[in-house]
Amino acid sequence: MTLSWLQIIRLGIVQLCLGAIVVLITSTLNRLMVVELALPAILPGLLVALHYAIQITRPQWGYRSDTGRSRSRWIIGGMALLASGAVLAAFALSLFAVQYWLALALSVLAYAMIGVGVGASGTSLLALLATATAPERRPAAATITWLLMIFGIAVTAGVSGQFLDPYSHLRLMGVVGTVCIGAVLITTLAIWGIESKVVARAEEKAAPFLEGMREIWAERKARHFTIFVFLSMSAYFMQELILEPYSGLVFHFTPGQSTSLSGAQNGGVFLGMVLVGVAGTALRLGSLRQWVIVGCLGSALSLILIAWLGQIGPSAPLLPAVVTMGFFNGMFAVAAIGSMMALAGEGRQAREGTRMGLWGAAQAIAAGFGGLLGAALVDIVRPMMGDADGFGAVFLFEAALYLAAALMAMRVIANTAHRTAASPLTVPGE
Repeated sequence: MTLSWLQIIRLGIVQLCLGAIVVLITSTLNRLMVVELALPAILPGLLVALHYAIQITRPQWGYRSDTGRSRSRWIIGGMALLASGAVLAAFALSLFAVQYWLALALSVLAYAMIGVGVGASGTSLLALLATATAPERRPAAATITWLLMIFGIAVTAGVSGQFLDPYSHLRLMGVVGTVCIGAVLITTLAIWGIESKVVARAEEKAAPFLEGMREIWAERKARHFTIFVFLSMSAYFMQELILEPYSGLVFHFTPGQSTSLSGAQNGGVFLGMVLVGVAGTALRLGSLRQWVIVGCLGSALSLILIAWLGQIGPSAPLLPAVVTMGFFNGMFAVAAIGSMMALAGEGRQAREGTRMGLWGAAQAIAAGFGGLLGAALVDIVRPMMGDADGFGAVFLFEAALYLAAALMAMRVIANTAHRTAASPLTVPGE
């Protein structure tokens, strides 16, 4: 059996729980360190980078979920470790004023736990989706899980913010503890009994981890798809730290307007994701390969437009261009996740989790690398070229990465309409 729509939604709820905890770490705790505790902004930046760096272990967690008897235990266990790390990180904040070095040590431990928890739970969840979702449902499954994650992030950020005022460490612990306990309980209930009812993996005697990784890396398609993930996700995250400064310095946006600009961009991402889910699954329009390529090309053209608008200045319509970029970003992201789910089952059997782990590690590294690269390039070129031209040059470089990713997608994600009639949204091996 493959996953029913209800079971796909239940797995999406697990992704929602992941997003709910992670947003507290990357947003709420980050702000509290810088504003309320007056700590250097580099400190939360390095801690968040640590949690990304730890996710290089994703292939190991994918391998463990492949070779173990149950992916569900890794999903629940990873969520529990993630929740414990979040609670410890919140507790450490209360110590910075009195025991700085102890607080720092606990924070490092907490963010390491968060990275391991996200890797173990998230990789195993995607591996279960990859092995148990029918090919024709993969675009919608990717859309559902990611939209639920975005919903979890938005609701948690909004609701927890209401309960944090007036701020105190006790209130923070109450909010974080409630979210984390709820996430673990909901994850357990959502995942319970699903894996036993579906075909989750093929049985095969497991090779040692390093040997298994060498075998997967020797697969041309898996190796090239890893490069595609790194290129495309580096481009995806490169504008994360520079778009709002660009809007303020070049277009004279106020802080509130810049924040609204990011919200509008996420609205565009949402629409792009919905389009792929509805058109790809319900209307059977296009292949995953085509959606990925269109998303990459559209993102590149949008970035070129955003760079060009900087030459016009404050009167230019930046908001529609940013929404357009978000739309194509969402289209590309969901199609890429769907392609991941499809390609995970190619090559040697019983390696779906390891492949998803490899690509998840590439994505995590690209997330940290892309943001830092964008900020560093802007710092280098702005003094030489000025604000508009400096930011524009970085956006053009980001567009070039998207174009390179589109070329990679043409090679890696084959269009198989002439090889199989199973679904218009399939890739080789399905």
